Amino acid sequence: MTSTQPNDQSHNAELDHEQVHGQPDATILPAELLQPGEVIILLLKPSLWYLILAPLRTLIMIVLLSFALFYLCDYTSLPLSKHDILIAGGGLFGLRVFWQFLNWLSRIYVLTDQRVIRVKGVFQVQIFEAPLKKLQNTQMTFLVRERLFGLGSIHFYTAGTNFPEASWEMINHPLEAHQTVIKTMNKYR
Repeated sequence: MTSTQPNDQSHNAELDHEQVHGQPDATILPAELLQPGEVIILLLKPSLWYLILAPLRTLIMIVLLSFALFYLCDYTSLPLSKHDILIAGGGLFGLRVFWQFLNWLSRIYVLTDQRVIRVKGVFQVQIFEAPLKKLQNTQMTFLVRERLFGLGSIHFYTAGTNFPEASWEMINHPLEAHQTVIKTMNKYR
């Protein structure tokens, strides 16, 4: 568990014991994103299950298509051998998981004493930040595939919107993270 704190250690003492387990190292966050004196309360990344669960439909389609072509090799005159189909299917599967890994690397979720921040994007980096004062509410969702692995997502709504402006997707310990977000909002707004 890592958090960045100012020189006055008592400033954030109330929230220290409530932070979520297994936070990434604060060095993954570009220093330019933080304002002087801003305190990181939570620094999260999606779970590693994100690599498989986020592209699950695509991965299932690749496997099913590979099996169908593999099966059809025995009954039709496809110009591909079974070996070629296995190599192509495995390659596509691997490429899709690698792309998701790059996407996972680019995602950072941050809660400070002033803002909520979400960074994402491989080629086109998107940074969402909202002052805690402007957050109207939060919502948690637990998709079936997330619940199976103890994951969840937190969505943030700002004033005047009916849709979430940003989400922290597939995080570990979502209930604890959400409680920390709510307590921070109540304390610093």
